[in-house]
Amino acid sequence: MCMVIFAPLFAIFAFATCGGYSGELRLSVDCANKSESDLNIDIAFAYPFRLHQVNFDAPTCEGKRREKLSLIGDFSSSAEFFVTIAVFAFLYSLAATVVYIFFQNKYHENNRGPLIDFIVTVVFSFLWLVSSSAWAKGLSDVKIATDPDEVLLLMSACKQQSNKCLPVRSPVMSSLNTSVVFGFLNFILWAGNIWFVFKETGWHSSGQRHAQDTMEKQSSSYSQGGYNQDSYGPAGGYNQPGSYSQVGEYGQPQSYGQSGPTSFANQI
Repeated sequence: MCMVIFAPLFAIFAFATCGGYSGELRLSVDCANKSESDLNIDIAFAYPFRLHQVNFDAPTCEGKRREKLSLIGDFSSSAEFFVTIAVFAFLYSLAATVVYIFFQNKYHENNRGPLIDFIVTVVFSFLWLVSSSAWAKGLSDVKIATDPDEVLLLMSACKQQSNKCLPVRSPVMSSLNTSVVFGFLNFILWAGNIWFVFKETGWHSSGQRHAQDTMEKQSSSYSQGGYNQDSYGPAGGYNQPGSYSQVGEYGQPQSYGQSGPTSFANQI
């Protein structure tokens, strides 16, 4: 149930916060000749973060001539990979939700449904980990490439001490940070669901049956391994006769009882 509720929501937050991002930074170049200055240089960029295609004009502080520059880096591969995994995870989780709610009987009709669900869950868990890690590294590089101080180093006018180059506004990266957080939350959610999906498969049920059969065989072998002690009697001892009869020296039988000793007067 946790997977059914949270997986589509987490996937939406992951690809929406990354795929829908657009940012902007603003720079200021104050030339020694004030007429050549440009105090509002706006540089906009967005998903998929092909920054080398983001161009902007900057003054050279040498007359009216301006130079055309571009940001550095192409981070589209990690960003697009992350968004692609999020979209496919969202679609699969929606399909799984429909099956769990409306086709529960057919899902458990044979072992194929749970097995497919288990394999797909394992694959998506691995892909979420890889894509989130790659995008976290890509986001770190995007922050460096769009740092206003780093962008100012690209301008020739900022290499002259007579000119003043200042960052006016930095891009807001909070939504991109949120996308990374939701990426790892999706990994935790999908990885934690592996055990619950595994319990629906035939592998788990066959393992339980095997363990139960083993315990039944052991219990039956113990119940048949008793001993019969009837031949020894209830007390486990031996019966001995109460008296001994012997033939005397003169041919008369003599009897010795065990009831007590014979008195001395009778012997005389």
